[in-house]
Amino acid sequence: MDIKILGPGCINCQKVETLVREAVAETGVAADIEKVSDIMQIAKYGVFSTPAVVVDGKVKSVGKIPKKEEILSWLSR
Repeated sequence: MDIKILGPGCINCQKVETLVREAVAETGVAADIEKVSDIMQIAKYGVFSTPAVVVDGKVKSVGKIPKKEEILSWLSR
């Protein structure tokens, strides 16, 4: 599984990264987690509000901090 956290590094972006890492650890899913802060790379996903989460190329969350339950649901599919 490939997970990208999109954002410039703000406090909300950091919170999202922490939640994603916790969820991955809880499920034991094999995942590569990458932090993307380059605005041009973020724009390629059609994302203009951060933080955002991309799982296997699909944008799952934009402009908010998702609940851990929501992140867990992305990992179980």
